[in-house]
Amino acid sequence: MSLRIDLVPGVAELAPASWDALGDGTPFLSHAFLDALEKTGCVGAGTGWHPCHLVVREGERLLAAMPLYAKTHSYGEYVFDWAWADAFERHGMAYYPKLVCAVPFTPITGPRLLGVDAGMRRYMLDALAERLLESGWSSAHILFPDETSAQAMKDAGWLRRDGVQFCWENEGYGGFDDFLAALSHDKRKKIRQERRRVAESGVRVRRLVGSEIGEADWAFFHHCYVNTYYEHRSTPYLNEEFFIEIGRRMPQHLLLVVAERNGRPIAAALNFHGRDRDGVQRLYGRYWGVLEHVPGLHFELCYYQAQEFCIEQGIRYFEGGAQGEHKLARGFRPRPTCSYHRIAHPDFAAAIERMLRCEAGMIGIYRHELEERVPFRKIS
Repeated sequence: MSLRIDLVPGVAELAPASWDALGDGTPFLSHAFLDALEKTGCVGAGTGWHPCHLVVREGERLLAAMPLYAKTHSYGEYVFDWAWADAFERHGMAYYPKLVCAVPFTPITGPRLLGVDAGMRRYMLDALAERLLESGWSSAHILFPDETSAQAMKDAGWLRRDGVQFCWENEGYGGFDDFLAALSHDKRKKIRQERRRVAESGVRVRRLVGSEIGEADWAFFHHCYVNTYYEHRSTPYLNEEFFIEIGRRMPQHLLLVVAERNGRPIAAALNFHGRDRDGVQRLYGRYWGVLEHVPGLHFELCYYQAQEFCIEQGIRYFEGGAQGEHKLARGFRPRPTCSYHRIAHPDFAAAIERMLRCEAGMIGIYRHELEERVPFRKIS
């Protein structure tokens, strides 16, 4: 078998069906999603995310791939290595550019080494390590891998970094009240109070799915999204063209929740949903924005409406995304995440490995503390 390894500057150079056949069916690794990021300029020239996807082919057949980017900063990754970059700089060395295997701006666990078998996944990892040394990159990072990808990196000796996110599980609830009944009394009471106050403030909520989301809805949502970034003195990653593009190309994965007050839209939250190859359905909370402050509105749009949607549609899991201990009180549980790292410089690799071992112990303690705080009723 004669294999060819290439770095391609965009998924547009690859057949959508060939790329998607290697994934697990979830939306963020789809050819449509990654191509929309590239086509609308959210990644590429001037963004610090330069696509250089690693692919393995036999003739014209795509056997393996990874979504790979050359990065000139660490924004939009949700695995924070600014201290590593600072240490390199203080020792007169360049940390950037580095290589990152990830879905840009998307801290969602999923396949990262897309291969027809374990041999292909290991072949890609070895090829990436060789390119790291040959081309003078400081490091390579693979973010939020699923168990299959993580095992391949563990076997190859990459450094593991542990993290925590929050996930809500639909336990076959017949309705939102059934979910509330599983919570402790004080948490159940608080959620009902929050929802009642939002309703009494005059807010009405509607959900738009798929092709029900029109260009005017995308324009409003983008306005909210940008406004919220600016209020936090940050720069938004995504433009309106991107949202219109995914609305056109992958509507079957989209849920937009819109809040209106006095007949005028004031806030919106965007969710993705999909089914993996094991048949498990998941909803992913991704972006939200608001133009008018209403107490409790964030929780209503981003959590309670999404949980109700999962119950109505029979969706098993709702992934809450990065950070947010406040999710615990809304019925989310802590779940482990990880990333894997290859550092070219041996002394820095050894130092970072020591740091990661210490950090893993603290993350373990943190997860245990979070588990002690889950809001579900204790059954004796």
